[in-house]
Amino acid sequence: MSVSLRSLILLPIWISMAQIQQGGPDEKEKTTALKDLLSRIDLDELMKKDEPPLDFPDTLEGFEYAFNEKGQLRHIKTGEPFVFNYREDLHRWNQKRYEALGEIITKYVYELLEKDCNLKKISIPVDATESEPKSFIFMSEDALTNPQKLMVLIHGSGVVRAGQWARRLIINEDLDSGTQIPFIKRAMDEGYGVIVLNPNENYIEVEKPKIPVQSSSDSSDEPAEKRERKDKVSKETKKRRDFYEKYRNPQREKEMMQLYIRENGSPEEHAVYVWDHFIAQSAAEKVFFVAHSYGGLAFVELMIQREADVKSKVAAVALTDSVHNVWHQEAGKTIREWMRENCCNWVSSSEPLDTSVESMLPDCPRVSAENSNNSEAAGPQF
Repeated sequence: MSVSLRSLILLPIWISMAQIQQGGPDEKEKTTALKDLLSRIDLDELMKKDEPPLDFPDTLEGFEYAFNEKGQLRHIKTGEPFVFNYREDLHRWNQKRYEALGEIITKYVYELLEKDCNLKKISIPVDATESEPKSFIFMSEDALTNPQKLMVLIHGSGVVRAGQWARRLIINEDLDSGTQIPFIKRAMDEGYGVIVLNPNENYIEVEKPKIPVQSSSDSSDEPAEKRERKDKVSKETKKRRDFYEKYRNPQREKEMMQLYIRENGSPEEHAVYVWDHFIAQSAAEKVFFVAHSYGGLAFVELMIQREADVKSKVAAVALTDSVHNVWHQEAGKTIREWMRENCCNWVSSSEPLDTSVESMLPDCPRVSAENSNNSEAAGPQF
């Protein structure tokens, strides 16, 4: 917000303060109240009241966008790529619009996993009751029965969900750049079973219940006069709170609470859970992992907790820009030795593909992914 606009908003308060400061004790009390009000006003939040409503379409068609034959997101009428700054000087509104579109794309990718890749959506926990929070993963028909080889894909942290590497790449580049679909199709063509993890789906959000405020007169044996004074103070407090809330949350966005999914409350928990209930139970003689960014950390944590099992079943691990740290995660010597022999980390670099890149950590080799201009792109050539 510009200085002139801030001044315009505050000018009436400053004038009022200047006028009443010339008065007596009662006026000074008003000055104190105005100063208190001024200290509580967040001007950036105040300007939210001038935003358009945060009501966005729930379909790509509603946004007037569609993916073309090249997998690029384009405006239906103009053919132009997605525009983030749809409304100038309304960054928060534009960001909310972008997030709403991102949620639609997440569902769109889920549909592609089922329809184009023929994967099955599997609910977890496997023994969940009807009422408890649930997540899901995706698997090929032969994921647990393929006797030879199984491919497991783990994405990174943030807003991405199963089947995605990077939302930004899906929106600004294309589906092949930002999703795991090329990896899945290539793996299935080469005879792999496939399991796609969903490590960021750790909780569901529900609207926070409103706690009823019990009147002090309902639960107290205090004298009537004292109760009346307390009730008056309570009403005045509520009035002030509602007044400030009008500015803090002008669009009346719902207050949400998180209900975590049993045994899947973090990416690390999720990786261990899927290992125990699916990967370890699979018939595959050899299991291969592709893990991006935080997915690499989740894999290392899986190794720490299931070292012997992982070593007996996993043949190789392809990491891409992995953020794991064998020291911070306290991976033992035997794990570090196994990673040096069985893992490779493709990292963003301007060097030619597969050129060795120096590492300060004594774990797996690091090689160039030849994509320094785009750190979110998946590295290895499958």
